Amino acid sequence: MRRLHLAALSALLVLGSAAHAHGGTPHAKERSGPIVKEQLPWGVAGDPAAATRTIVVEMGDDMRFTPDRVTVEEGETIRFVARNKGAVMHELVIGTPEVLAEHAEMMARFPDMEHDEPYMAHVAPGEAGEIVWTFNRAGEFDFACLLPGHFQAGMVGSIDVDPRRLAQTDREARQN
Repeated sequence: MRRLHLAALSALLVLGSAAHAHGGTPHAKERSGPIVKEQLPWGVAGDPAAATRTIVVEMGDDMRFTPDRVTVEEGETIRFVARNKGAVMHELVIGTPEVLAEHAEMMARFPDMEHDEPYMAHVAPGEAGEIVWTFNRAGEFDFACLLPGHFQAGMVGSIDVDPRRLAQTDREARQN
Protein backbone atom coordinates (compact mmCIF):
# COMPACT_ATOMS: atom_id res chain seq x y z
CA MET A 1 0.00 0.00 0.00
CA ARG A 2 2.84 2.35 0.87
CA ARG A 3 4.45 1.68 -2.54
CA LEU A 4 1.18 2.49 -4.27
CA HIS A 5 0.92 5.75 -2.32
CA LEU A 6 4.52 6.67 -3.20
CA ALA A 7 3.92 5.85 -6.88
CA ALA A 8 0.82 8.05 -6.93
CA LEU A 9 2.69 10.88 -5.20
CA SER A 10 5.58 10.56 -7.68
CA ALA A 11 3.17 10.67 -10.61
CA LEU A 12 1.56 13.83 -9.25
CA LEU A 13 4.95 15.48 -8.79
CA VAL A 14 5.99 14.58 -12.35
CA LEU A 15 2.70 15.78 -13.80
CA GLY A 16 2.83 18.89 -11.65
CA SER A 17 6.30 19.76 -12.89
CA ALA A 18 5.24 19.04 -16.46
CA ALA A 19 2.34 21.41 -15.96
CA HIS A 20 4.68 24.13 -14.74
CA ALA A 21 7.28 23.36 -17.39
CA HIS A 22 5.31 25.45 -19.86
CA GLY A 23 6.62 28.57 -18.11
CA GLY A 24 5.04 31.98 -17.83
CA THR A 25 1.90 32.60 -15.84
CA PRO A 26 -1.47 30.97 -16.30
CA HIS A 27 -3.22 32.56 -19.22
CA ALA A 28 -0.54 35.23 -19.53
CA LYS A 29 -1.14 37.93 -22.11
CA GLU A 30 2.52 38.98 -22.25
CA ARG A 31 5.32 36.52 -22.87
CA SER A 32 7.50 36.01 -19.82
CA GLY A 33 10.77 35.83 -21.72
CA PRO A 34 12.37 35.53 -25.13
CA ILE A 35 10.60 33.36 -27.68
CA VAL A 36 12.30 30.01 -28.18
CA LYS A 37 12.32 29.00 -31.86
CA GLU A 38 11.95 25.26 -31.46
CA GLN A 39 11.09 23.26 -34.58
CA LEU A 40 7.78 21.47 -34.08
CA PRO A 41 5.84 19.26 -36.49
CA TRP A 42 3.55 22.21 -37.35
CA GLY A 43 6.32 24.81 -37.77
CA VAL A 44 8.40 27.23 -35.74
CA ALA A 45 7.90 30.57 -33.97
CA GLY A 46 8.03 33.33 -36.55
CA ASP A 47 9.76 36.68 -36.68
CA PRO A 48 7.08 39.43 -36.57
CA ALA A 49 8.98 41.39 -39.26
CA ALA A 50 8.70 38.39 -41.60
CA ALA A 51 4.90 38.06 -41.36
CA THR A 52 3.43 38.12 -44.87
CA ARG A 53 -0.16 38.55 -43.74
CA THR A 54 -2.42 38.84 -40.73
CA ILE A 55 -5.33 36.50 -40.06
CA VAL A 56 -7.87 37.63 -37.47
CA VAL A 57 -9.56 34.76 -35.63
CA GLU A 58 -12.50 35.59 -33.39
CA MET A 59 -13.35 33.45 -30.38
CA GLY A 60 -16.76 33.40 -28.74
CA ASP A 61 -18.64 31.88 -25.86
CA ASP A 62 -20.51 29.69 -28.36
CA MET A 63 -17.20 27.73 -28.28
CA ARG A 64 -16.44 28.46 -31.93
CA PHE A 65 -13.71 30.19 -33.92
CA THR A 66 -14.42 32.48 -36.87
CA PRO A 67 -12.98 31.55 -39.29
CA ASP A 68 -12.61 27.92 -38.28
CA ARG A 69 -10.54 26.97 -41.36
CA VAL A 70 -7.38 28.69 -42.60
CA THR A 71 -5.17 27.92 -45.60
CA VAL A 72 -1.53 29.01 -45.79
CA GLU A 73 1.44 28.15 -47.96
CA GLU A 74 4.41 26.18 -46.71
CA GLY A 75 7.11 28.67 -45.73
CA GLU A 76 4.62 31.45 -45.01
CA THR A 77 4.87 33.42 -41.75
CA ILE A 78 1.44 34.39 -40.43
CA ARG A 79 0.46 36.85 -37.72
CA PHE A 80 -2.66 35.47 -36.02
CA VAL A 81 -4.67 38.03 -34.08
CA ALA A 82 -6.98 36.17 -31.70
CA ARG A 83 -9.92 38.36 -30.62
CA ASN A 84 -12.00 37.23 -27.68
CA LYS A 85 -15.56 38.40 -28.34
CA GLY A 86 -16.87 36.44 -25.34
CA ALA A 87 -17.31 37.02 -21.63
CA VAL A 88 -14.92 34.24 -20.52
CA MET A 89 -11.23 33.54 -21.10
CA HIS A 90 -10.34 31.76 -24.36
CA GLU A 91 -7.11 30.76 -26.03
CA LEU A 92 -5.82 29.89 -29.45
CA VAL A 93 -3.26 27.07 -29.50
CA ILE A 94 -1.73 25.69 -32.72
CA GLY A 95 -0.67 22.04 -33.02
CA THR A 96 -1.39 18.61 -34.36
CA PRO A 97 -4.76 17.08 -33.47
CA GLU A 98 -2.97 14.52 -31.25
CA VAL A 99 -0.90 17.10 -29.34
CA LEU A 100 -3.93 19.36 -28.84
CA ALA A 101 -6.11 16.49 -27.56
CA GLU A 102 -3.37 15.40 -25.15
CA HIS A 103 -2.87 18.96 -23.89
CA ALA A 104 -6.65 19.47 -23.51
CA GLU A 105 -6.85 16.31 -21.40
CA MET A 106 -4.02 17.58 -19.18
CA MET A 107 -5.75 20.98 -18.88
CA ALA A 108 -8.96 19.23 -17.77
CA ARG A 109 -7.03 17.44 -15.01
CA PHE A 110 -4.94 20.49 -14.04
CA PRO A 111 -7.03 23.58 -14.92
CA ASP A 112 -4.58 25.99 -13.27
CA MET A 113 -1.52 24.67 -15.07
CA GLU A 114 0.86 27.33 -16.31
CA HIS A 115 1.79 27.44 -19.96
CA ASP A 116 3.14 30.07 -22.28
CA GLU A 117 4.50 28.89 -25.61
CA PRO A 118 4.95 30.84 -28.87
CA TYR A 119 2.14 28.81 -30.48
CA MET A 120 -0.37 29.90 -27.79
CA ALA A 121 -2.36 33.07 -27.18
CA HIS A 122 -4.38 33.35 -23.96
CA VAL A 123 -6.98 36.08 -24.35
CA ALA A 124 -9.13 37.70 -21.67
CA PRO A 125 -12.70 38.75 -22.54
CA GLY A 126 -12.78 41.74 -24.87
CA GLU A 127 -9.02 41.55 -25.49
CA ALA A 128 -6.80 40.36 -28.36
CA GLY A 129 -3.68 38.20 -28.40
CA GLU A 130 -1.15 37.44 -31.09
CA ILE A 131 0.83 34.51 -32.45
CA VAL A 132 3.43 34.85 -35.19
CA TRP A 133 4.12 31.43 -36.71
CA THR A 134 6.15 30.14 -39.64
CA PHE A 135 4.55 27.12 -41.28
CA ASN A 136 7.66 25.43 -42.69
CA ARG A 137 6.01 22.03 -42.92
CA ALA A 138 3.15 21.14 -45.28
CA GLY A 139 0.22 19.28 -43.82
CA GLU A 140 -3.04 19.56 -41.94
CA PHE A 141 -2.87 21.05 -38.47
CA ASP A 142 -5.38 22.41 -35.98
CA PHE A 143 -5.90 25.27 -33.60
CA ALA A 144 -8.03 24.98 -30.49
CA CYS A 145 -9.03 26.46 -27.17
CA LEU A 146 -7.73 24.03 -24.58
CA LEU A 147 -9.34 25.56 -21.51
CA PRO A 148 -11.34 22.91 -19.63
CA GLY A 149 -14.57 22.13 -21.46
CA HIS A 150 -13.88 24.37 -24.47
CA PHE A 151 -12.01 21.79 -26.58
CA GLN A 152 -14.55 19.14 -25.57
CA ALA A 153 -17.36 21.47 -26.75
CA GLY A 154 -15.78 21.59 -30.22
CA MET A 155 -13.73 24.79 -30.04
CA VAL A 156 -11.36 23.61 -32.76
CA GLY A 157 -10.31 24.95 -36.17
CA SER A 158 -8.07 23.66 -38.94
CA ILE A 159 -5.02 24.96 -40.77
CA ASP A 160 -4.19 23.56 -44.19
CA VAL A 161 -0.57 24.19 -45.13
CA ASP A 162 -0.20 23.79 -48.89
CA PRO A 163 3.17 22.50 -50.15
CA ARG A 164 5.53 25.08 -51.62
CA ARG A 165 4.58 26.13 -55.11
CA LEU A 166 8.22 26.81 -55.93
CA ALA A 167 8.85 23.25 -57.13
CA GLN A 168 5.76 23.38 -59.34
CA THR A 169 6.83 26.74 -60.79
CA ASP A 170 10.31 25.33 -61.56
CA ARG A 171 8.81 22.34 -63.38
CA GLU A 172 6.51 24.59 -65.41
CA ALA A 173 9.44 26.86 -66.37
CA ARG A 174 11.47 23.86 -67.62
CA GLN A 175 8.55 22.63 -69.73
CA ASN A 176 8.24 25.98 -71.56
